[in-house]
Amino acid sequence: MATYGPMSLHHTTKRLVLRPWRESDAEDLRALHAERGTGTPALDEIRALIAKQLTATETTGITLLPIQRRAEGDFIGYCGLIIGRATLDEPEIAYELFRRAHGNGYATEAATAVLEAATATGRRRLWATVGAGNAPSLRVLGKLGFEEHHVSTEDSGVVVWLTRSLR
Repeated sequence: MATYGPMSLHHTTKRLVLRPWRESDAEDLRALHAERGTGTPALDEIRALIAKQLTATETTGITLLPIQRRAEGDFIGYCGLIIGRATLDEPEIAYELFRRAHGNGYATEAATAVLEAATATGRRRLWATVGAGNAPSLRVLGKLGFEEHHVSTEDSGVVVWLTRSLR
């Protein structure tokens, strides 16, 4: 197994700031999860999720990072690297934004910063998985240079697996 450097936890783009989680992010993350339409998680559950994320970052060196708009300072989602369906050597890029933030290029902008951070860790390839019906996310991944690898059928439906070389 190769050794990788930790992912940088601070990124500033033209319009966005990606930074480590804070306990004060719990209400915003809870609202984002509620927007999924599967119910509103308990605030304690979200706080535990943030604590788990921070602990995992110490162990794995990768993480999801909250996204804030620079000018407005508001939380609009998260983007980063996870093990997910992949591995620590070749993690998945993941992102989720409030619907109000869709269509503005924020996912592409945040994910570009995460791709640069992943490259700096020494990794050679990333994965992404997305539901086959999620055309906007597939467009974002296409803009980022991800290419379809295969599809699988899971309980949630058809999942498209994509990869991107980092070198």
